[in-house]
Amino acid sequence: MLYLSTDLSRAVASLMNVVIILSPLIGMLFGVMYYYNSREFIELLLAQPIKRSSIFLGQYFGLAVSLSLSFFLGILLPFIFIGSGEIKIWLNFITLIVSGVFLTFIFSALAYFVSIRHENKIKGFATAIALWLFMAVIYDGIFLLLLVFFNEYPTDKLALGIVMLNPVDQARILMMLKLDISAIMGYTGAVFQKFFGTSLGMTMSLLMSALWVIFPVWGMIRYANRKDF
Repeated sequence: MLYLSTDLSRAVASLMNVVIILSPLIGMLFGVMYYYNSREFIELLLAQPIKRSSIFLGQYFGLAVSLSLSFFLGILLPFIFIGSGEIKIWLNFITLIVSGVFLTFIFSALAYFVSIRHENKIKGFATAIALWLFMAVIYDGIFLLLLVFFNEYPTDKLALGIVMLNPVDQARILMMLKLDISAIMGYTGAVFQKFFGTSLGMTMSLLMSALWVIFPVWGMIRYANRKDF
């Protein structure tokens, strides 16, 4: 049973890397492709006596919920098949699921916002991929450079603020704390553990994730209501 639990913990850690990178990318690409491929159908719906917000919200939630269900079932079924009864492993798995679902909703909303802003498909795809690349990869490099540059100053609040501004980093830190990988992060890991390990930190994390869904959706609806199709 010990070996099985260790293998499951490693499997969750491996899934974390896949979820953190691929869930945003899949949500972004599918969102952009879905919008551009259904643009003629959207224009047909806009000619009907239907509110624009209902059309775009319906399409967005249809896409985001479908991707989230496929992600949830695709990870849940294998985990149940080889699963363990240990509560800690299941809590880690639930954190992984919640993080992946939030990332799917967030990047699907960003994809729709980017697509509505750009009529040209090439510009839309390029902007979407650049946005994903920045938030998943480049943002971490900037984060590390700032920590190195200000290494002589207290950077605990700076690190927390930077992490909270990026949903990808936020999900990554939460999973690292659940898997006890934060011990290798030194003082910064202790700061993250002190904040995110509390109910206030978890509440703030969920609130920021919700805001990352709400603001792109609000921007999408606001721009769609003013756009001339």
